[in-house]
Amino acid sequence: MKSTSNGELSRREMLRVGLSATAASFVATSLDLALPARVQAQSPTTPRAALDELMAGNKRFTSGRLTAHDQDLVILKQHTEEKQEPFAAVLSCADSRVPVELVFDQSIGHIFVTRVAGNLITPEIIGSLEYGAAVLGTKAILVMGHSNCGAVKATIQGKDVPGQISSLFPHIQPAVDQAGSDLVAATQANAKIQATLLREASPVIAGLVKAGSLQVVAGYYDVGTGVVRLVD
Repeated sequence: MKSTSNGELSRREMLRVGLSATAASFVATSLDLALPARVQAQSPTTPRAALDELMAGNKRFTSGRLTAHDQDLVILKQHTEEKQEPFAAVLSCADSRVPVELVFDQSIGHIFVTRVAGNLITPEIIGSLEYGAAVLGTKAILVMGHSNCGAVKATIQGKDVPGQISSLFPHIQPAVDQAGSDLVAATQANAKIQATLLREASPVIAGLVKAGSLQVVAGYYDVGTGVVRLVD
């Protein structure tokens, strides 16, 4: 990222401060001591293979050649009742037009999904994704924005909104400052900024990325075509 706005810096500092108390002790000890024993993630077992499977699944989705529904759901439920072994995690927007498992042609237990309007990084989201990576063994995390995102559009417009909807705006504003009023560009910039925040604000995620056992990337889902593109 070439430049960083003051809003983004303050967000990054806020996330770091919010996590610092636990992060220091976590880094000082091993994952085995700080967390429950990790289960073995499903195949694929490398970050590159995990991303490749997500993108291959998206190609099956866009071509209408889905395979996930062919898997025996009874067997899948039996295998996942006591534990889960997702190979990848996806942070997506809460938008109802973004059905994550369907978009990547994956079935029960394959993807660890977190969702919030604007696919934002918050301490709660970080904690969830840390659990997915450090305990469940996910090999890749995809932060995925999407076309015609209402949260990004509302941030660009900056109008009065009811309730606490405006609480989303400060998180997305750095992307708008960077990309301007172009909705596609701002949405993609937001996905990249949130992925960077995740890598930098979480010592757990950063450590796994440095060790080569995890990859964190940004993506963009076109609601009209169904295609997911990596934008890192």
